[in-house]
Amino acid sequence: MSKIVFCDFDGTITAVETFAGMLKEFAPDLSAQIMPQMYARTLSLRRGVRQLLESIPSQKYADILAYAESKPIRPGLAEFLAFLQEQSIPFIIISGGIQGMIETVLKREGLLDKVTAIYGVNLHTQGEYLQVHSDWENETELVAKALIMSKYSGVETIAIGDSVTDITMARRADLVFARDRLIDYLQSENQPYIPWNNFFEIREYLLLRD
Repeated sequence: MSKIVFCDFDGTITAVETFAGMLKEFAPDLSAQIMPQMYARTLSLRRGVRQLLESIPSQKYADILAYAESKPIRPGLAEFLAFLQEQSIPFIIISGGIQGMIETVLKREGLLDKVTAIYGVNLHTQGEYLQVHSDWENETELVAKALIMSKYSGVETIAIGDSVTDITMARRADLVFARDRLIDYLQSENQPYIPWNNFFEIREYLLLRD
């Protein structure tokens, strides 16, 4: 059966929580109030992330991209993407974070053209404050990961993630690689997963599995 890999970005591809860190940097007071509610799942990602982003002045957008520029990626990504290309396995990034930040980091690493597709939040900067736009918004998420996955049928789905934004993606996937907070969420729901720390480990697992 053919495969497809769906991967989160913030704290998954990046070795630090780039989007969450940016929100704390550019909207510190509101982040301190709202982010614990999102992690506790008492406030929806759709409402919380929109509220945070739309509190940031549009003139800060260039600074936001510059903030992402220096953030390190998790080891083994280039090798993992090369392996997927050899196997003709698509690699799709689905992120509740900002599309421009994702592209900034991937361009820096020379990996943007190795990614099949990127789904993230787009920002309009014409007004005084940032305005959020997403083609994949639903009742609870700005980027509805399971909805995007449903576009790709008839394949084995592999999900890679680390936190609350990846729960719906993990529930829908046939095989889940989880780390950090996502492990706690999946354990609380008795959902199976494979722990991981870097992309070398995921590549090795898929090689041995096949």
